[in-house]
Amino acid sequence: MKTNKKRNLKKAGFVAGVLCLASIGGVSAYLTDFDKADNQFTVGKVSIDLDEPGFKPEEQTKIEPGKDVKKDPQIKNTGVNDAFVYLEVSIPMAEVEAASEDGTRLGKREQELFSFQTPTNWTKLSSKKTGDNQVYVYAYNEVLKPEQTTNTLFDSVKFLNIIEGQIDEKNLSIPIRAYAIQTSYTGGDSASVVDQARTAYEKYVNQNKGQEGQVTP
Repeated sequence: MKTNKKRNLKKAGFVAGVLCLASIGGVSAYLTDFDKADNQFTVGKVSIDLDEPGFKPEEQTKIEPGKDVKKDPQIKNTGVNDAFVYLEVSIPMAEVEAASEDGTRLGKREQELFSFQTPTNWTKLSSKKTGDNQVYVYAYNEVLKPEQTTNTLFDSVKFLNIIEGQIDEKNLSIPIRAYAIQTSYTGGDSASVVDQARTAYEKYVNQNKGQEGQVTP
């Protein structure tokens, strides 16, 4: 399920729900719309779509300890400007007891309920605990050109092998948000795309504080 709402130049995406809800939200523009009678300018546009092409909600209504759940977030640049793009993943946490593969109890502690593996073309920018979630932010290692799509951040998430009876019938969600910002004038002078993306991300954060597209505080 996905709805789209677009504004000039930048777009934040959001995927959330009981492992099945996807939606997109818009935010304010980084570039300003400028036009003058004797100097005509074409204003750019950064716009993205967040998608999980392999995710089938109808197959994920119930999950079991240790199960791999198909979830494959990726971003498409649907605008006209090159962009740095980012994915923010919120993993739910709980104080539970898990077991090792051989069934040994590992003790009760607060821990993440899902794990995932990322490829080398995404770089982790930050990891912080926010409320009952561990929130990760990843930057794509390449400039995303119009009509290009990133590789997936991961192809599945694995549910923690918890001892039964601790969170039975509880609804769990993995919110995912996608962010994009133009590459022009935002990344600094570094020769590294990752360093540029990191610098640009700080500008995105600062510009969108208190706005609809703000990052998870």
